[in-house]
Amino acid sequence: MQAVKPKAFIPGQTRIPLAVPTFGDAEVNEAIDSLKSGMLTMGVKVKRFEEMWADYIGVEHAVMVNSGSSANLLALSCLGLQPGDEVITPALTWATTVFPIAQVGAVPVLVDVDLDTYNIGLWEIERALSPRTKAIMPVHLLGNPCHLRNIRLIADHENLRVVEDACEAHGATLDGHKVGQWGDLATFSFFFSHHISTIEGGMIVTNNEKIADRCRSLRSFGWARPMADFPDLAKRYPHIDPRFLFLNAGYNFRPTELQGGFGIHQLPRLEGFIQQRRETAAYWNRELVRLGGYSDYIQLQEERPGTRHVWFAYPILVRPGAPFTRNQLQAFLENKGVETRQIEAGNMAIQPAMQQIKHRIAGSLANSEYIHSNAFFIGVHHGIGPEEREAVVGYFKEFFK
Repeated sequence: MQAVKPKAFIPGQTRIPLAVPTFGDAEVNEAIDSLKSGMLTMGVKVKRFEEMWADYIGVEHAVMVNSGSSANLLALSCLGLQPGDEVITPALTWATTVFPIAQVGAVPVLVDVDLDTYNIGLWEIERALSPRTKAIMPVHLLGNPCHLRNIRLIADHENLRVVEDACEAHGATLDGHKVGQWGDLATFSFFFSHHISTIEGGMIVTNNEKIADRCRSLRSFGWARPMADFPDLAKRYPHIDPRFLFLNAGYNFRPTELQGGFGIHQLPRLEGFIQQRRETAAYWNRELVRLGGYSDYIQLQEERPGTRHVWFAYPILVRPGAPFTRNQLQAFLENKGVETRQIEAGNMAIQPAMQQIKHRIAGSLANSEYIHSNAFFIGVHHGIGPEEREAVVGYFKEFFK
């Protein structure tokens, strides 16, 4: 049940999608085992995957939920934010980075990004600070790690929380430390199109035991029974059946055993998937810029020293003055069978939904707007082999001619 590739790749005809399935027979059999056992909702398989993920990231606690979006909302819900408190986050991101900030009653403060990394700008964070700032939510966009050491310095100096949105950055590193280790909390997504998948699913990681305890409670309606001090809490409320003691106003973000079972088998494959993505991205960078000489027309991302970029996707930015537009290049690639899409939700500040949300824009969003209008990405997943790599380079060369 691995992704089935065509028997023969035909350049210009065979489609190269943005994502292909990452799972196979082992995951399907594990899901069938759960279905046959009758143990369907969160249980031992979820717990096992949580333990494996915490060990992989290098943190004390991992709490699985039903999606990466839920992970962001749950993480922010654990910070004790008050109405009107501000959370600084990049304007160039996916919607479910920004919306949960508003959903917990806080104010998203949108700031610009760097053109080279597409990640939140350090200077932009500093000038966005206000007396209401309580947290910074950087996004490791497309698997490219943020300047976390500097972000952590700013946060520590200003006594702010850091929530890493690492939903697209499984296994990315900075200075030898995986993303997810730097913030007070971090979130990951296991959606179908990500490095590994539980179809839908997400994870929160932290080294803070109290935060992890609160996450486990809020994940399950606000139940007291997942909490470490549950026996003491039960004694404090003897007039309430301890099985149905609710300490917090929570959510139902529980994952299923099917998702946990998928994760148990997916995680051992992650490093292999990352290696394939890195090899493809390095090949395209070499052929299109260092050998092809097309850097006057397009800007590609390079892995920064001291980091490991894990390439959720392969972004392409059309430079100012290029003799073609982003839309023309996209249309050409699509006609060749290469699936493309814009960078995330683009500049969130101009999305109509933001009119419904109290928010603040700090500084110019010129880079976010430029990326919104002039960049796109293509797939860089494990389903892309030597033939597909070479074909994509050929398509670019044909277009540039």
